Amino acid sequence: MMKHQLGRFTIELAKGDITGLRVDAIVNAANTQLILGSGVAGAIRQRGGPSIQMECNKLAPINTGEAVITGGGSLLASFVLHAVGPIYHQYEPHKAEELLEDAVLNSLNFIRLNELKSIALPAISAGVYGFPAKKCAEIMMSACFKYIEKYSDPDSDTPVKIILCLYDQNMYDIFQKAFEWEIEKRK
Repeated sequence: MMKHQLGRFTIELAKGDITGLRVDAIVNAANTQLILGSGVAGAIRQRGGPSIQMECNKLAPINTGEAVITGGGSLLASFVLHAVGPIYHQYEPHKAEELLEDAVLNSLNFIRLNELKSIALPAISAGVYGFPAKKCAEIMMSACFKYIEKYSDPDSDTPVKIILCLYDQNMYDIFQKAFEWEIEKRK
C-alpha cells in the first residue's frame, strides 16, 4: 500500500475488492442508465443487495462525467457514488480525458457535499469502457491532487482519506507510477 499526506488529506493506493472496504463511500464505475451490470457495478449489486439498484432506477439516466449518490445497502460503505466515465472509443481522446476527469471530480465533490471522511475509487473507464490504463491512472491521480489542492482548508483539521482501489497487481503498478509522478511533480 502506498500513501501520501497533503494537509488533512491522505491519498493512498490499495489492491483488492473495493466492495470490501470500510469507508464512507465507494465509487461505482457506472453506465448512464445506472444499471448495476458487471465489473465493479456487478460486485456492488451482489454484495450490496437490491436496494442500491432501486435507488439508481429513480436517479437514471445521468450523463457521462456526472456522479450521483445512493445508500450502500448491505455494503460496509454507507454510500455508493455512481460516476459515469467515458466509453473511450466514442470520443476524441481529449474529450474522453476531460469526461474522465469530470467523473472523478464530481465523485470527490461528495466529500464536501456529504461530509465524507473516506472515499474509495476504482479505475473508472479502464475496464470494458476501454480507456487506456496508463492515461486513466494519470488523469485520476491528477484529478485527486487537484481536488485536494483546491479544497485544502487550513482551518479544518478533519482528516479525509481518498483511496484508489485497484483490483489487480498490473493496474496497481500502473497507478503507482502515476502516483509517484504526481508526488514528484509537487516537490
